[in-house]
Formats: sequence, structure tokens, C-alpha cells
Amino acid sequence: MSRLDDPRTGRLLLLFTRLALGAGFLSGIASRFGWWGKGVGYGDYAHFLRYTAQVNAFMPPWTIPYLGGAATIAEALLGVLLVLGVWRRPVALATAGLLFLFGTAMAISFGLISPLDFSVFSAMAAALLLARGMPGPSREETP
Repeated sequence: MSRLDDPRTGRLLLLFTRLALGAGFLSGIASRFGWWGKGVGYGDYAHFLRYTAQVNAFMPPWTIPYLGGAATIAEALLGVLLVLGVWRRPVALATAGLLFLFGTAMAISFGLISPLDFSVFSAMAAALLLARGMPGPSREETP
């Protein structure tokens, strides 16, 4: 059996995937509130809302603050839950759903190259693999 076939390796890879997805969401939250500093990422919530308007260019302008707020709440909640490792399968599926919505909005507004360049669909695929967990009878034990 190769190292990649070892169940312990599989559990570590799932743990890394879960932490990487969670950290990515939480870093985005830090960026939109300026916690990484001015000029880093969005830098502040106003710049984040401007980007939200660009990504959702097909939506009426009055919806943008609500979409930005909903995305912020969803990303913060999912980020924390991913890092904590609670409700693993539902959280992973919700993560994939959120990334699908984000990637689709990016593709509609900017073209398909944008979500591909930012690896949105790759992250969505990782979330779906995380939701699947380890094959075999010990799925409940997966990180």
C-alpha cells in the first residue's frame, strides 16, 4: 500500500483541505474589514461592496448591500465551522454551494476565465471531496 492509500494520510489530507478552505474564507473576512491593513485585499468594507457590485453586475443596485452582507455572514460562519470541524458534511456542502454561486456570478459578470483564474471551481471541488470524506466504513472518523 502506498502512502497515499493509507487511511491516516487520507485523514490528514481531509484535515488540510478543511483548514485551507476555512482559512481562505476567514482571510477574505479579515480583508474586507481591513484587518490585514489598508491597501491589502479589499482594505475595507466599502471596497468589498464595490467588488460585490462588480461580481453581481446583473443584479439591481439596491441588492448589493444585502448580497455583500449575506456573503460576509456565510463566509464567516462557514470559515469558523470548517476550522472547528463541526457538522463536517453539511458545512462542506454549503461551502461548495456558496463557491458555486460565487463562481457563477463571476462567470456571468466577468466571463468564465475569472473564476478559473481565481480557482473558485477548484475550491468548490475540494469542498465536494471534503463532503464525500474517506471511502469505506470509517467515514464518521474523517477530519
